[in-house]
Amino acid sequence: MASHPENNSEIELFFQGLQRFGITLGLERIQALLDHLGKPQDQVPAIHVTGTNGKGSVCAYLASILTACGYRTGLYISPHLIAYQERIQINHKPIELADWWRILQQIKRVVETHNIPITEFEAITALMWIYFAEQQVDIAVVEVGLGGRLDATNVIHDPLVTVITSIGLDHQERLGPQLTDIAREKAGILKPNCPLVRGPVPPSAAQVIETQAQELHCPLVTITEPMMNSDGSLHFQGNNYPIPLAGAHQFLNAQIALEVINQLRQQGWDLPVSQVQRGIAITHWPGRLQWVHWQGKKILLDGAHNPQAAQVLRQYIDEQNLKPVHWIIGLLKTKDAVAILHHLLHPGDWVSFVPIPGHHYHETAYLNDLAQDICPGIPSQTYPDIGSALAAISNSDMTVICGSLYLIGQVFKLIASC
Repeated sequence: MASHPENNSEIELFFQGLQRFGITLGLERIQALLDHLGKPQDQVPAIHVTGTNGKGSVCAYLASILTACGYRTGLYISPHLIAYQERIQINHKPIELADWWRILQQIKRVVETHNIPITEFEAITALMWIYFAEQQVDIAVVEVGLGGRLDATNVIHDPLVTVITSIGLDHQERLGPQLTDIAREKAGILKPNCPLVRGPVPPSAAQVIETQAQELHCPLVTITEPMMNSDGSLHFQGNNYPIPLAGAHQFLNAQIALEVINQLRQQGWDLPVSQVQRGIAITHWPGRLQWVHWQGKKILLDGAHNPQAAQVLRQYIDEQNLKPVHWIIGLLKTKDAVAILHHLLHPGDWVSFVPIPGHHYHETAYLNDLAQDICPGIPSQTYPDIGSALAAISNSDMTVICGSLYLIGQVFKLIASC
C-alpha cells in the first residue's frame, strides 16, 4: 500500500482484497486482532445499539445529544453513503483520511504477521476502536453491523447501556428464520448487570429478550408508545423535545435515545435537559426520509430495505398525501423483494427498477415481473443505472428512491458531482 492515499479509491482497493472473506460472523478473528493491537475496545466507554430498524437513528440522536452536552463523542455506524470515513466520527466530524490510512496499515501488519483472515467489517471495527482509544473519546455510540451476538462490535465487555430498538424479519439467512431466532441473536449484546433499553417488539421476541436479561441480571427498560404534542414535539417525563427527523417512527427512536440518557444520568453523567433538547433538535441522519433536489427536481430518499422499513415509508407517504408515487427501487439479493414491494406499490403508482453496482442485487427484470404480479397493470420499467432513471423523471413526478442505502449513496454522489 502507498504510504499516503490520495483518495478513497485506494482504500476501496484494499477492502476489495478482504471481500473474499465475505460476511463471516464470529468473534474469534476480531478478538485475536484486537488482542495483538492492545485491546483498545477496553479503553472506550460505549453504548451498544442493535435492532432490525431504528438503530441508526437512535445512534444519531445519542451522538448529537452527548456532543451537545459537551462530551467528546465517538459514533460508529454502517454502511457509509459516500466515503468510508463517515462510519467513524467524533463530535460529528468523520475521521481524517490520513488517520484512517495510518491505522489501516497498522492493522494490515498485524493481519499479515499473525495470518488472521479478517473481513472488511472486522478491519473497520478494529480501526474504530483504535481511533477512539487514541483520541480518548469520553463515550462512544456503537451500532451493530448485523445481528449482535456474533457481530464484530460485540467485543465490549462492560458497556454503559445496551439497546435493542426493534425486532423484525431481516437477514434471516444469517440470523435464523423466526423472530425468536433474530431476537436471540440481537440479545447477544447483553452483558451482566448492564441496563438494557428495549423498544416495542413482538411478544415472542420480547420473551426471548426478557429471559436473557433476567439470566444476566440486566435492568430492563421497555419503551411504550411516545406522547406527541400538537406542535409536533415529543413529550417525555415533563419536558418537550423538538423532533427534526421526518416520520412518526422518529418519535419512538427519540424516546429510546432519551431513555438511554436517563440510564447514563443514573450512572453519574451530567446531561442537562436544555442541552439534551438542543442535541435532539440538531440531529441529522442523511438518507432517511430526506428530501433532496437534483437538477430542479424534488426527490424523497429513504434507505428502506426490509418489509418493516418499507411499511413505515409507505405510511409516511400516505400520511403526507404524497401520491401518486414514482418509485425508483434497487434491492439487494438478500432482501425480501416480495414483501417490500407489497408494502410499497399501490394502484396509481409507477415504478422504475435499477441495479446496485458492486453488490449482489435482484435483477431488474425479475423485479419488473414481480411488480406486475403484485400490482397488476402498474407502469414499470428498468434502467441500466440510477443516473438513467433520474434523467427520465419529470419535475411533476412525486419521486421516491429507496431499497438500499448503497443506492442512496449513489444518488448523493450524483448530486455532489453536479
